[in-house]
Amino acid sequence: MASGDWAQQQKMLSAAGLLVMGLDAKDKIEQLLDINPLIEAARASNVQLLTSQSIDQLLSLVSIDQVKSEESQNLSKKAQVTLPNPDNPSPIGRVIAPISSNEISPAPRPHGLSHYSLEDFPMLAKDIDSEIEIHFDITGNSVTEGKLSDIKSFFNSRLSQIRNLMIEGRSLPRRPISNAEAYRNRQRYSSNEYEITIVGLVSEPRWAKSGNLMFLLEDETTQIQCLLKPPTGANPLHAALDGLMNDDVVGVSGFFIGDRTDLFIISNIHFPPLPRRAKNAASIDESVSAAFLSDVHVGSKTFLEPQWEKMINWFKTDPLAKNIKYFVLSGDGVDGVGIYPGQDRHLAITDLFKQYGALATLLSDLPDWVDVIILPGNHDAVRPAEPQPALDPEVQQDYSDTVFVGNPCDFSLHGVRILSYHGKSIDDFVAGLRSVTYAKPEMAMRSMLERRHLAPSWGGKTPLSPEPEDSMVIGTIPDIFVTGHVHGQYVGDHKGTTIVHSSTWQDQTDYQRMLGFQPKPCILTVINLHTHASASIPFA
Repeated sequence: MASGDWAQQQKMLSAAGLLVMGLDAKDKIEQLLDINPLIEAARASNVQLLTSQSIDQLLSLVSIDQVKSEESQNLSKKAQVTLPNPDNPSPIGRVIAPISSNEISPAPRPHGLSHYSLEDFPMLAKDIDSEIEIHFDITGNSVTEGKLSDIKSFFNSRLSQIRNLMIEGRSLPRRPISNAEAYRNRQRYSSNEYEITIVGLVSEPRWAKSGNLMFLLEDETTQIQCLLKPPTGANPLHAALDGLMNDDVVGVSGFFIGDRTDLFIISNIHFPPLPRRAKNAASIDESVSAAFLSDVHVGSKTFLEPQWEKMINWFKTDPLAKNIKYFVLSGDGVDGVGIYPGQDRHLAITDLFKQYGALATLLSDLPDWVDVIILPGNHDAVRPAEPQPALDPEVQQDYSDTVFVGNPCDFSLHGVRILSYHGKSIDDFVAGLRSVTYAKPEMAMRSMLERRHLAPSWGGKTPLSPEPEDSMVIGTIPDIFVTGHVHGQYVGDHKGTTIVHSSTWQDQTDYQRMLGFQPKPCILTVINLHTHASASIPFA
């Protein structure tokens, strides 16, 4: 087929149920001599969206002769597609992303990696008493009845809390007025010489054809249509370029166009304050460490049990492990039952209580100086609406030396403030902001801190419980902010807060393989509570 015959190629792709996403993907397809191997590879891999990345992955399954450009037509055109063996019992078939090897690598060098020193982790955890203080946990404190009045109270609480943070933190250029007052006096506020500031909840954010960001801003009185133009030389993270989330609370300064229109032109947008700050630290006499992990998914066929055994051996033999006093598991300790259609075929343990029993057995192998803190996640046996209560007492009875808390949970270890959240709302941030991807979950965490809210969007991918007070607001800035959920791994700093995206203990799933997403499993993140030194220990 001629490479320039895009119309014919598009017709064939449409007939095969394939959708081309972006000009880069179109250009790659136009360079192909024959798109039939690509179509066949997409069908075999159950791929429907052709992006530039997925095309490269699909073509890696096809022999090189079939993907040559027109410039190499003088070379051999002999083609062959590698098809899955029909006798192969594997249900996976071909893949479009590499599968991590399950072979166990040699143990790390004694005491771990080269990028940290044992001098940063001097204290033996067995010599220190536990010191856990819970600041917020919804368990036993949920009072909503799900009525319209509860929902109204929920959003009014959010608006009031974050607006007060803005006023008290002096992140607004002037005291805000109500939307009703602004609209009533729009003739007066109709030029940049008479700018005003209003604060409200964002709804229906969208980009106009001009590239400007349009959205409604609503407070307790009324809503106003707003327009935000990208400033000259704006940072890609500026809201005009990155986007806004539904139900974000923001302040805007600007004016109305003319004296009769309803459109408010924004000259500046304001988020709640997030000042740079020094971290709280445990005393030198209590300089123990906390280890962070999430998404163990016990019960799944892809749970990496050999690597878990390797970690347990490390805990019992490595000098660094003797400094670890706390083990924080931020949700999805088990894979659950009935979480998604067809889950049964992916389960090694199909009974939910047996999954929790297996997790208890695995955690019991940790040394006796380690205290475990467990939050639920979206795979756990709790309500899906956040904030989620702790696991049921019937589940807890199999565990020892374990503290069960809700999701999210705000707590302190030896005076170090920690905010642990499973991270389901990362799905909403990926959908809503241009800067956030599943490969970089830390960008979602930065956005949560900047908004001072863990899960702003109502009616999105994250179910929210309309409590009278919105407890997903980040009222106190944490020293350590930890999430999980998307099976990545990251440690870094944002304005004085240590950001930890906890690793998983589950291998690549079929769904991740279809998307071309490679998780980062079996990495234990360790942070010293006195020095705030960190270490990421790999066990895969």
